[in-house]
Amino acid sequence: MNVYDSEQIAKGLKPLGYKTTPLLERADLIIVNTCAIRAKAEQKAFSFLGRLAGLKRKKPDLIIGVGGCVAQQEGEKILKRVPFLDLVFGTHAVDRLPGMILRIESKRCRIVDVGMKKATDSMEPFIDSQIDGSATSFVTIMQGCDNYCTYCVVPYVRGRERSRDPESIIKEIRLLVESGVREVTLLGQNVNSYGKKEGLCSFTQLLSRVNEINDLKRIRFTTSHPKDLSDDLIDGFRNFEKLCNHIHLPVQSGANRVLKQMNRKYTREQYLEKIDKLRSFCSDIAITSDIIVGFPGETRAEFEETIDLIKTVVYDSLYAFKYSNRPNATAAELPGKITEPEKKERLQMLLALQENFTTQKNESLVGTVEFILVEGLSKKQTTGIQKTEFGLQRERHPAVQWTGRTSTNKIVNFIPGDDGMPCNDNLTGKMAKVRIEKAFPHSLGGQLRDL
Repeated sequence: MNVYDSEQIAKGLKPLGYKTTPLLERADLIIVNTCAIRAKAEQKAFSFLGRLAGLKRKKPDLIIGVGGCVAQQEGEKILKRVPFLDLVFGTHAVDRLPGMILRIESKRCRIVDVGMKKATDSMEPFIDSQIDGSATSFVTIMQGCDNYCTYCVVPYVRGRERSRDPESIIKEIRLLVESGVREVTLLGQNVNSYGKKEGLCSFTQLLSRVNEINDLKRIRFTTSHPKDLSDDLIDGFRNFEKLCNHIHLPVQSGANRVLKQMNRKYTREQYLEKIDKLRSFCSDIAITSDIIVGFPGETRAEFEETIDLIKTVVYDSLYAFKYSNRPNATAAELPGKITEPEKKERLQMLLALQENFTTQKNESLVGTVEFILVEGLSKKQTTGIQKTEFGLQRERHPAVQWTGRTSTNKIVNFIPGDDGMPCNDNLTGKMAKVRIEKAFPHSLGGQLRDL
Protein backbone atom coordinates (compact mmCIF):
# COMPACT_ATOMS: atom_id res chain seq x y z
CA MET A 1 0.00 0.00 0.00
CA ASN A 2 2.89 2.36 0.71
CA VAL A 3 4.24 1.62 -2.77
CA TYR A 4 0.90 2.68 -4.25
CA ASP A 5 0.84 5.83 -2.11
CA SER A 6 4.37 6.72 -3.23
CA GLU A 7 3.36 6.28 -6.87
CA GLN A 8 0.37 8.56 -6.30
CA ILE A 9 2.59 11.19 -4.68
CA ALA A 10 4.91 11.17 -7.70
CA LYS A 11 1.99 11.39 -10.16
CA GLY A 12 0.36 14.23 -8.22
CA LEU A 13 3.52 16.32 -8.27
CA LYS A 14 4.22 15.92 -11.99
CA PRO A 15 1.95 18.83 -13.04
CA LEU A 16 4.02 21.05 -10.72
CA GLY A 17 7.13 20.21 -12.75
CA TYR A 18 8.62 17.65 -10.39
CA LYS A 19 10.05 14.35 -11.63
CA THR A 20 11.79 11.58 -9.73
CA THR A 21 15.58 11.38 -9.51
CA PRO A 22 17.79 8.51 -8.29
CA LEU A 23 20.25 11.04 -6.84
CA LEU A 24 19.21 12.48 -3.50
CA GLU A 25 21.70 15.35 -3.82
CA ARG A 26 19.95 16.63 -6.96
CA ALA A 27 16.49 16.75 -5.42
CA ASP A 28 14.58 20.01 -4.90
CA LEU A 29 11.87 18.15 -2.99
CA ILE A 30 12.19 15.07 -0.78
CA ILE A 31 9.10 13.23 0.46
CA VAL A 32 9.60 10.49 3.05
CA ASN A 33 6.62 8.12 2.94
CA THR A 34 6.48 6.29 6.27
CA CYS A 35 5.05 3.13 7.82
CA ALA A 36 4.03 2.78 11.47
CA ILE A 37 3.07 -0.90 11.54
CA ARG A 38 6.28 -1.83 13.41
CA ALA A 39 8.60 0.12 15.64
CA LYS A 40 11.62 -0.70 13.45
CA ALA A 41 10.03 0.90 10.38
CA GLU A 42 9.32 4.08 12.35
CA GLN A 43 12.87 4.18 13.71
CA LYS A 44 14.32 3.81 10.20
CA ALA A 45 12.18 6.71 8.98
CA PHE A 46 13.47 9.08 11.66
CA SER A 47 17.03 7.86 11.14
CA PHE A 48 16.76 8.70 7.43
CA LEU A 49 15.31 12.12 8.23
CA GLY A 50 18.25 12.80 10.52
CA ARG A 51 20.66 12.14 7.67
CA LEU A 52 18.95 14.84 5.59
CA ALA A 53 20.00 17.64 7.96
CA GLY A 54 23.34 18.18 6.20
CA LEU A 55 21.71 18.29 2.80
CA LYS A 56 19.21 20.90 4.02
CA ARG A 57 22.08 23.08 5.30
CA LYS A 58 23.75 22.94 1.87
CA LYS A 59 20.44 23.62 0.05
CA PRO A 60 18.24 25.86 2.23
CA ASP A 61 15.51 25.98 -0.44
CA LEU A 62 15.20 22.19 -0.43
CA ILE A 63 11.66 21.18 0.63
CA ILE A 64 11.45 18.13 2.89
CA GLY A 65 8.16 16.49 3.79
CA VAL A 66 6.99 13.45 5.73
CA GLY A 67 3.85 11.54 4.78
CA GLY A 68 2.17 8.24 5.56
CA CYS A 69 1.30 6.52 8.79
CA VAL A 70 4.01 7.95 11.06
CA ALA A 71 3.05 11.44 9.90
CA GLN A 72 -0.60 10.70 10.69
CA GLN A 73 0.34 9.26 14.07
CA GLU A 74 2.74 11.97 15.24
CA GLY A 75 1.42 15.07 13.46
CA GLU A 76 2.87 18.37 14.65
CA LYS A 77 5.24 16.63 17.07
CA ILE A 78 7.45 15.70 14.10
CA LEU A 79 8.17 19.39 13.42
CA LYS A 80 9.66 19.68 16.90
CA ARG A 81 11.65 16.48 16.55
CA VAL A 82 12.90 17.44 13.05
CA PRO A 83 13.31 21.24 13.08
CA PHE A 84 14.36 21.52 9.42
CA LEU A 85 11.20 19.77 8.20
CA ASP A 86 8.80 21.76 5.97
CA LEU A 87 5.76 19.51 5.72
CA VAL A 88 3.86 16.78 7.56
CA PHE A 89 0.87 15.24 5.75
CA GLY A 90 -1.29 12.31 6.74
CA THR A 91 -2.78 9.29 5.04
CA HIS A 92 -5.90 11.15 3.87
CA ALA A 93 -4.00 14.15 2.52
CA VAL A 94 -2.19 12.79 -0.54
CA ASP A 95 -4.73 14.44 -2.85
CA ARG A 96 -4.06 17.78 -1.10
CA LEU A 97 -0.26 17.50 -1.38
CA PRO A 98 0.21 19.52 -4.63
CA GLY A 99 -1.56 22.52 -3.08
CA MET A 100 0.60 22.28 0.05
CA ILE A 101 3.80 22.21 -2.01
CA LEU A 102 2.71 25.31 -3.94
CA ARG A 103 2.08 27.16 -0.65
CA ILE A 104 5.50 26.21 0.70
CA GLU A 105 7.19 27.30 -2.54
CA SER A 106 5.53 30.72 -2.46
CA LYS A 107 5.44 31.44 1.29
CA ARG A 108 8.26 29.27 2.66
CA CYS A 109 5.92 28.21 5.47
CA ARG A 110 5.70 24.98 7.47
CA ILE A 111 2.51 22.91 7.07
CA VAL A 112 0.89 20.11 9.03
CA ASP A 113 -2.17 18.41 7.47
CA VAL A 114 -3.32 15.21 9.18
CA GLY A 115 -7.05 15.73 8.76
CA MET A 116 -9.11 12.66 7.93
CA LYS A 117 -12.08 12.52 5.58
CA LYS A 118 -15.18 10.37 5.75
CA ALA A 119 -15.72 10.71 2.02
CA THR A 120 -13.76 8.55 -0.43
CA ASP A 121 -12.52 11.38 -2.66
CA SER A 122 -9.06 11.26 -1.06
CA MET A 123 -8.68 7.73 -2.49
CA GLU A 124 -9.30 8.80 -6.07
CA PRO A 125 -6.05 8.40 -8.04
CA PHE A 126 -4.05 11.01 -9.89
CA ILE A 127 -4.31 10.20 -13.58
CA ASP A 128 -0.95 10.27 -15.35
CA SER A 129 -1.28 10.73 -19.10
CA GLN A 130 2.30 9.60 -19.68
CA ILE A 131 2.83 5.87 -20.18
CA ASP A 132 5.65 4.50 -18.04
CA GLY A 133 5.67 1.05 -19.64
CA SER A 134 4.77 -0.87 -16.49
CA ALA A 135 3.10 -4.24 -16.94
CA THR A 136 1.71 -4.30 -13.39
CA SER A 137 -0.04 -1.76 -11.21
CA PHE A 138 -1.66 -1.40 -7.79
CA VAL A 139 -5.25 -0.19 -7.46
CA THR A 140 -6.70 0.90 -4.12
CA ILE A 141 -10.28 -0.30 -3.65
CA MET A 142 -10.69 0.65 0.01
CA GLN A 143 -8.92 2.34 2.88
CA GLY A 144 -8.81 1.97 6.64
CA CYS A 145 -9.92 -0.86 8.89
CA ASP A 146 -12.69 -1.63 11.39
CA ASN A 147 -11.17 -4.74 12.96
CA TYR A 148 -9.07 -3.17 15.74
CA CYS A 149 -6.64 -6.03 16.24
CA THR A 150 -5.00 -5.24 19.56
CA TYR A 151 -1.45 -4.99 18.15
CA CYS A 152 -2.33 -2.82 15.14
CA VAL A 153 -2.35 0.95 14.54
CA VAL A 154 -4.05 0.92 11.13
CA PRO A 155 -7.52 2.08 12.33
CA TYR A 156 -5.83 5.01 14.09
CA VAL A 157 -3.54 6.11 11.24
CA ARG A 158 -5.66 5.21 8.20
CA GLY A 159 -9.09 5.64 9.72
CA ARG A 160 -12.23 3.54 9.63
CA GLU A 161 -12.99 1.32 6.68
CA ARG A 162 -14.16 3.06 3.50
CA SER A 163 -14.76 1.50 0.06
CA ARG A 164 -14.43 3.20 -3.32
CA ASP A 165 -17.28 3.18 -5.80
CA PRO A 166 -16.90 0.15 -8.10
CA GLU A 167 -17.47 2.26 -11.23
CA SER A 168 -14.46 4.41 -10.31
CA ILE A 169 -12.33 1.31 -9.75
CA ILE A 170 -13.31 -0.24 -13.08
CA LYS A 171 -12.65 3.04 -14.89
CA GLU A 172 -9.17 3.29 -13.36
CA ILE A 173 -8.29 -0.28 -14.32
CA ARG A 174 -9.47 0.23 -17.89
CA LEU A 175 -7.28 3.32 -18.19
CA LEU A 176 -4.33 1.36 -16.84
CA VAL A 177 -4.92 -1.45 -19.32
CA GLU A 178 -5.10 1.08 -22.18
CA SER A 179 -1.65 2.31 -21.08
CA GLY A 180 -0.18 -1.21 -21.25
CA VAL A 181 -0.78 -2.62 -17.77
CA ARG A 182 -1.61 -6.34 -17.88
CA GLU A 183 -1.85 -7.19 -14.18
CA VAL A 184 -3.51 -5.31 -11.33
CA THR A 185 -3.30 -5.90 -7.59
CA LEU A 186 -6.40 -4.74 -5.71
CA LEU A 187 -5.44 -3.19 -2.38
CA GLY A 188 -7.23 -2.92 0.94
CA GLN A 189 -6.61 -3.69 4.60
CA ASN A 190 -9.40 -6.26 4.39
CA VAL A 191 -10.60 -6.68 0.82
CA ASN A 192 -13.02 -9.41 1.91
CA SER A 193 -15.26 -6.79 3.52
CA TYR A 194 -15.24 -4.49 0.49
CA GLY A 195 -18.52 -2.64 -0.03
CA LYS A 196 -20.38 -4.05 2.98
CA LYS A 197 -20.58 -0.80 4.94
CA GLU A 198 -21.67 1.27 1.94
CA GLY A 199 -24.04 -1.32 0.45
CA LEU A 200 -21.94 -1.65 -2.70
CA CYS A 201 -21.30 -4.85 -4.60
CA SER A 202 -19.40 -7.60 -2.80
CA PHE A 203 -15.68 -8.15 -3.35
CA THR A 204 -16.43 -11.30 -5.34
CA GLN A 205 -18.79 -9.33 -7.58
CA LEU A 206 -16.11 -6.68 -8.07
CA LEU A 207 -13.61 -9.40 -9.03
CA SER A 208 -16.11 -10.73 -11.56
CA ARG A 209 -16.31 -7.32 -13.24
CA VAL A 210 -12.53 -6.86 -13.25
CA ASN A 211 -12.16 -10.35 -14.71
CA GLU A 212 -14.20 -9.24 -17.74
CA ILE A 213 -11.92 -6.31 -18.69
CA ASN A 214 -10.41 -6.95 -22.13
CA ASP A 215 -6.61 -7.23 -22.44
CA LEU A 216 -6.15 -7.57 -18.68
CA LYS A 217 -4.24 -10.80 -18.11
CA ARG A 218 -4.02 -11.21 -14.34
CA ILE A 219 -5.66 -10.12 -11.08
CA ARG A 220 -4.17 -10.25 -7.60
CA PHE A 221 -5.42 -8.86 -4.30
CA THR A 222 -4.22 -8.20 -0.78
CA THR A 223 -4.99 -8.44 2.09
CA SER A 224 -7.62 -10.97 3.20
CA HIS A 225 -8.80 -11.27 6.80
CA PRO A 226 -9.50 -14.95 7.57
CA LYS A 227 -12.71 -14.20 9.48
CA ASP A 228 -14.27 -12.67 6.33
CA LEU A 229 -12.98 -15.13 3.73
CA SER A 230 -16.22 -16.32 2.12
CA ASP A 231 -16.95 -19.49 0.18
CA ASP A 232 -17.88 -17.26 -2.79
CA LEU A 233 -14.42 -15.76 -2.83
CA ILE A 234 -12.76 -19.15 -2.41
CA ASP A 235 -14.86 -20.38 -5.35
CA GLY A 236 -13.54 -17.42 -7.36
CA PHE A 237 -10.14 -19.10 -7.62
CA ARG A 238 -11.66 -21.68 -9.98
CA ASN A 239 -14.30 -19.44 -11.61
CA PHE A 240 -12.24 -16.36 -12.55
CA GLU A 241 -9.59 -17.36 -15.07
CA LYS A 242 -7.59 -14.15 -14.57
CA LEU A 243 -7.40 -14.46 -10.78
CA CYS A 244 -3.91 -15.65 -9.85
CA ASN A 245 -3.47 -18.83 -7.81
CA HIS A 246 -2.16 -17.08 -4.73
CA ILE A 247 -3.69 -15.76 -1.53
CA HIS A 248 -2.06 -13.93 1.36
CA LEU A 249 -4.00 -14.99 4.45
CA PRO A 250 -2.43 -13.61 7.66
CA VAL A 251 -2.82 -15.97 10.62
CA GLN A 252 -0.60 -14.11 13.17
CA SER A 253 -0.58 -17.01 15.67
CA GLY A 254 -1.40 -20.69 15.88
CA ALA A 255 -2.64 -20.55 19.48
CA ASN A 256 -6.32 -19.85 20.19
CA ARG A 257 -5.71 -17.94 23.43
CA VAL A 258 -3.25 -15.62 21.66
CA LEU A 259 -5.64 -15.15 18.72
CA LYS A 260 -8.34 -14.11 21.19
CA GLN A 261 -5.95 -11.66 22.87
CA MET A 262 -5.15 -10.27 19.43
CA ASN A 263 -8.90 -9.82 18.74
CA ARG A 264 -8.60 -11.76 15.48
CA LYS A 265 -12.16 -13.20 15.74
CA TYR A 266 -11.33 -16.68 14.44
CA THR A 267 -9.82 -19.83 15.91
CA ARG A 268 -6.96 -22.00 14.73
CA GLU A 269 -9.50 -24.64 13.69
CA GLN A 270 -11.56 -22.16 11.65
CA TYR A 271 -8.42 -20.90 9.91
CA LEU A 272 -7.30 -24.42 8.98
CA GLU A 273 -10.78 -25.20 7.68
CA LYS A 274 -10.49 -22.27 5.25
CA ILE A 275 -7.05 -23.48 4.16
CA ASP A 276 -8.55 -26.89 3.38
CA LYS A 277 -11.36 -25.26 1.37
CA LEU A 278 -8.92 -23.15 -0.62
CA ARG A 279 -6.89 -26.22 -1.58
CA SER A 280 -9.97 -28.27 -2.41
CA PHE A 281 -11.20 -25.53 -4.77
CA CYS A 282 -7.75 -24.78 -6.22
CA SER A 283 -5.25 -27.58 -5.68
CA ASP A 284 -2.15 -25.63 -6.76
CA ILE A 285 -2.92 -22.40 -4.88
CA ALA A 286 0.05 -20.75 -3.16
CA ILE A 287 -0.66 -19.60 0.37
CA THR A 288 1.42 -17.01 2.22
CA SER A 289 0.87 -15.46 5.63
CA ASP A 290 1.95 -13.06 8.38
CA ILE A 291 2.99 -14.17 11.86
CA ILE A 292 3.86 -12.20 14.99
CA VAL A 293 6.18 -13.88 17.49
CA GLY A 294 6.46 -12.86 21.13
CA PHE A 295 3.01 -11.33 21.54
CA PRO A 296 2.52 -10.31 25.21
CA GLY A 297 1.88 -13.39 27.32
CA GLU A 298 2.73 -15.87 24.55
CA THR A 299 4.09 -18.96 26.29
CA ARG A 300 6.66 -21.28 24.80
CA ALA A 301 3.94 -23.90 24.37
CA GLU A 302 1.78 -21.39 22.45
CA PHE A 303 4.72 -20.54 20.22
CA GLU A 304 5.10 -24.27 19.54
CA GLU A 305 1.43 -24.28 18.48
CA THR A 306 2.34 -21.69 15.86
CA ILE A 307 5.25 -23.85 14.70
CA ASP A 308 2.87 -26.79 14.46
CA LEU A 309 0.42 -24.74 12.38
CA ILE A 310 3.21 -23.83 9.95
CA LYS A 311 4.06 -27.53 9.60
CA THR A 312 0.38 -28.29 9.03
CA VAL A 313 -0.22 -25.62 6.36
CA VAL A 314 3.24 -25.69 4.72
CA TYR A 315 3.15 -22.09 3.44
CA ASP A 316 4.86 -20.99 0.25
CA SER A 317 6.41 -18.10 2.18
CA LEU A 318 5.92 -16.14 5.37
CA TYR A 319 6.38 -12.61 6.66
CA ALA A 320 7.24 -13.00 10.34
CA PHE A 321 7.98 -10.23 12.82
CA LYS A 322 8.81 -9.72 16.45
CA TYR A 323 6.02 -8.05 18.39
CA SER A 324 6.58 -4.38 19.21
CA ASN A 325 4.40 -1.93 21.15
CA ARG A 326 2.63 0.60 18.96
CA PRO A 327 1.00 3.88 20.04
CA ASN A 328 -2.76 3.60 20.67
CA ALA A 329 -2.77 -0.20 20.17
CA THR A 330 -4.30 -1.86 23.23
CA ALA A 331 -1.73 -4.70 23.31
CA ALA A 332 0.83 -2.13 24.48
CA GLU A 333 -0.90 -2.23 27.88
CA LEU A 334 -0.99 -6.02 28.16
CA PRO A 335 1.21 -7.68 30.80
CA GLY A 336 3.68 -10.50 30.16
CA LYS A 337 6.01 -8.83 27.68
CA ILE A 338 8.48 -11.27 26.11
CA THR A 339 12.17 -10.38 26.30
CA GLU A 340 14.00 -9.33 23.13
CA PRO A 341 16.41 -12.33 23.24
CA GLU A 342 13.46 -14.73 23.52
CA LYS A 343 11.58 -13.03 20.66
CA LYS A 344 14.71 -13.15 18.52
CA GLU A 345 15.23 -16.85 19.22
CA ARG A 346 11.62 -17.68 18.37
CA LEU A 347 11.74 -15.65 15.16
CA GLN A 348 14.94 -17.34 13.99
CA MET A 349 13.47 -20.79 14.68
CA LEU A 350 10.31 -19.95 12.75
CA LEU A 351 12.17 -18.45 9.78
CA ALA A 352 14.52 -21.44 9.54
CA LEU A 353 11.55 -23.80 9.38
CA GLN A 354 9.80 -21.73 6.71
CA GLU A 355 12.95 -21.35 4.62
CA ASN A 356 13.12 -25.14 4.40
CA PHE A 357 9.51 -25.34 3.17
CA THR A 358 10.01 -22.50 0.67
CA THR A 359 13.14 -24.14 -0.72
CA GLN A 360 11.34 -27.48 -1.12
CA LYS A 361 8.44 -25.83 -2.95
CA ASN A 362 10.78 -23.93 -5.27
CA GLU A 363 12.86 -27.04 -6.00
CA SER A 364 9.71 -28.99 -6.88
CA LEU A 365 9.21 -26.62 -9.83
CA VAL A 366 12.56 -27.39 -11.47
CA GLY A 367 11.89 -29.01 -14.84
CA THR A 368 8.36 -27.64 -15.15
CA VAL A 369 7.19 -25.01 -17.65
CA GLU A 370 5.52 -22.02 -16.00
CA PHE A 371 3.47 -19.17 -17.48
CA ILE A 372 5.16 -15.88 -16.58
CA LEU A 373 3.88 -12.35 -17.00
CA VAL A 374 7.05 -10.50 -17.98
CA GLU A 375 7.51 -7.39 -15.83
CA GLY A 376 10.71 -6.13 -17.43
CA LEU A 377 14.46 -6.61 -17.37
CA SER A 378 15.84 -8.34 -14.31
CA LYS A 379 17.84 -6.26 -11.85
CA LYS A 380 20.49 -8.96 -12.22
CA GLN A 381 20.63 -8.61 -15.99
CA THR A 382 24.08 -9.27 -17.43
CA THR A 383 25.80 -8.32 -20.65
CA GLY A 384 28.52 -10.08 -22.57
CA ILE A 385 29.28 -13.77 -22.78
CA GLN A 386 29.20 -15.23 -19.29
CA LYS A 387 27.30 -17.57 -17.05
CA THR A 388 23.99 -16.39 -15.69
CA GLU A 389 23.14 -16.63 -12.01
CA PHE A 390 21.51 -20.00 -12.60
CA GLY A 391 24.50 -21.51 -14.37
CA LEU A 392 23.47 -21.38 -18.05
CA GLN A 393 26.13 -20.36 -20.58
CA ARG A 394 25.00 -18.05 -23.39
CA GLU A 395 27.38 -17.90 -26.34
CA ARG A 396 25.40 -16.49 -29.27
CA HIS A 397 24.24 -13.21 -27.76
CA PRO A 398 24.46 -11.11 -24.58
CA ALA A 399 22.82 -12.73 -21.57
CA VAL A 400 19.82 -10.43 -21.43
CA GLN A 401 17.79 -11.49 -18.41
CA TRP A 402 14.09 -10.81 -17.92
CA THR A 403 11.94 -11.12 -14.83
CA GLY A 404 8.33 -11.88 -14.03
CA ARG A 405 6.12 -13.91 -11.73
CA THR A 406 4.22 -17.13 -11.85
CA SER A 407 0.52 -17.19 -11.11
CA THR A 408 1.55 -18.39 -7.64
CA ASN A 409 3.60 -15.18 -7.15
CA LYS A 410 7.06 -16.72 -7.44
CA ILE A 411 9.74 -14.50 -8.98
CA VAL A 412 11.35 -15.96 -12.10
CA ASN A 413 14.47 -14.54 -13.75
CA PHE A 414 15.00 -16.01 -17.20
CA ILE A 415 17.07 -15.72 -20.36
CA PRO A 416 16.16 -16.42 -24.01
CA GLY A 417 16.10 -20.11 -24.78
CA ASP A 418 16.94 -22.02 -27.93
CA ASP A 419 17.68 -20.36 -31.29
CA GLY A 420 14.72 -18.43 -32.56
CA MET A 421 13.65 -17.14 -29.18
CA PRO A 422 13.64 -13.31 -29.11
CA CYS A 423 16.63 -11.78 -27.39
CA ASN A 424 16.47 -8.02 -27.72
CA ASP A 425 12.72 -7.62 -28.25
CA ASN A 426 10.81 -5.87 -25.49
CA LEU A 427 8.99 -8.66 -23.69
CA THR A 428 7.43 -6.47 -21.00
CA GLY A 429 3.74 -7.21 -20.58
CA LYS A 430 3.84 -10.45 -22.57
CA MET A 431 2.91 -13.89 -21.29
CA ALA A 432 5.86 -16.25 -21.60
CA LYS A 433 6.37 -19.97 -21.17
CA VAL A 434 9.53 -20.46 -19.15
CA ARG A 435 11.21 -23.74 -18.28
CA ILE A 436 12.43 -23.62 -14.68
CA GLU A 437 16.08 -24.65 -14.53
CA LYS A 438 17.15 -23.63 -11.04
CA ALA A 439 15.61 -22.95 -7.64
CA PHE A 440 16.86 -20.33 -5.17
CA PRO A 441 15.58 -19.47 -1.68
CA HIS A 442 13.54 -16.50 -2.92
CA SER A 443 13.34 -16.89 -6.70
CA LEU A 444 13.58 -19.22 -9.68
CA GLY A 445 15.79 -19.21 -12.78
CA GLY A 446 14.88 -20.46 -16.22
CA GLN A 447 14.91 -20.30 -20.00
CA LEU A 448 12.27 -18.87 -22.31
CA ARG A 449 10.49 -21.56 -24.29
CA ASP A 450 7.62 -19.78 -26.04
CA LEU A 451 5.48 -16.63 -26.09
